[in-house]
Amino acid sequence: MNYTLQRRKFLKLSAALSALGLIGGPGLIPLARSAEFTGYKCLVNVFLLGGNDSFNMLVPRSDAEYNVYAASRQNLAIAQEALLPISPLNSDGVLYGFHPMATGLQGLFESGDLAVVSNVGPLLEPVSKDDYLNGNTLLPPQLFSHNDQRNQWQSLRGTTNLSTGWAGRIADSLADDLSGQMLPTNISTSGNSRFQSGDTTSPYTVNNSGASSYAAFRRNAEYGPERQASFERQLTNGFDNIHSRALADVHSRSLLYADLINDALRLVPELNTPFPESRLGRRLRIVARLLAVKDEFEVNRQIFYITTGGFDTHNDQNQDQPDLLMDLGDCLLAFQTAMTEIGLSDQVTTFTQSDFGRTLTSNGDGTDHGWGGHQLVSGSAVLGQRVFGTMPSLEIDGADDVAGGRIIPTLSADQYAATLANWFGVDDSSLDQIAPNLAAFNLRNLGFMA
Repeated sequence: MNYTLQRRKFLKLSAALSALGLIGGPGLIPLARSAEFTGYKCLVNVFLLGGNDSFNMLVPRSDAEYNVYAASRQNLAIAQEALLPISPLNSDGVLYGFHPMATGLQGLFESGDLAVVSNVGPLLEPVSKDDYLNGNTLLPPQLFSHNDQRNQWQSLRGTTNLSTGWAGRIADSLADDLSGQMLPTNISTSGNSRFQSGDTTSPYTVNNSGASSYAAFRRNAEYGPERQASFERQLTNGFDNIHSRALADVHSRSLLYADLINDALRLVPELNTPFPESRLGRRLRIVARLLAVKDEFEVNRQIFYITTGGFDTHNDQNQDQPDLLMDLGDCLLAFQTAMTEIGLSDQVTTFTQSDFGRTLTSNGDGTDHGWGGHQLVSGSAVLGQRVFGTMPSLEIDGADDVAGGRIIPTLSADQYAATLANWFGVDDSSLDQIAPNLAAFNLRNLGFMA
């Protein structure tokens, strides 16, 4: 199909649906007009499902600090001489190194395209160990629970009953400025998530090869196009029932976005940058290909959501974590290389989140659910080759351990999200809507974005 014809069909059908009252609700098709934003920015959330043991991802190499680490980690400790050394520009006086299999992370960090944000986690207010133990502080509900803490990272809900996520609220807050975009602001490679759900906007989901089209049309080369055209005509006939109108809109959006995305992807050759053939690699590759054709969609702001699993290392951590961290590093390095290839290295920022950090203590074969942990931020707009925040003490029962090797975060998920949102284009006055607990912290921007 000719992409120009598809775009004309998009505009024509959008106008027809608007006239019939099928446009105007959450996440519905916009009538194209000039967007208010100039320039382009994109956030890519790589969510590490299960809870990444980041205290083995970045490890102190200085003798005194390493000895404390090794005593706490016991059989899980990485050999000191095997750690991949890094040279932070903002050194705190301690030597650090990445896991020996995380060569991609080391390369990105040393090139200035990766920063570590240390000891981040869901917080409602700053927490000390004494306050925690004496019950004198507000805490996120259901600490150390996978579903609850994943929800906290994605929604920043605190103790409130929020049904939206912070990427969804960003899209809501910028909706008027982005109404000219031909695609939704939020796009997922990993299905629906709380992270991208808004009150007035909805995300769109793609697969590893592009947009999914209806099987009844796709599988029949002879009659498929005719059936699709007939179905589309039925959708514009008008419906008295509000539910029928809403369903017609969902179908219309699905068909239009699928045609637009897949036709645009046919215009771009495969990237020269090779990606690992892992789940994360394939998902980052389709995001890179979509970014390569972003101009076809007249987009100014986009947020992508990608998940990769296996980080719930209760068992076999010494066997499983090396491959996990190698894949994470190789994939992030490939993605950053691809962004340089298509000229978007300073306009696309990739960042990690995870359910929680993990315990310092070993359960014999792995680690259990913790709290604070380190996160990674990558891109040429990042103030890379730096470690932001305060590294925690890795001593069991030390100043930062509330019990069982669970480390209290010193930076909040709200501060982390607000820093990214501010770079993305959210005005400082609107950040409290995006990150509802931000007002409890003196530092509203963690400073890791240029």
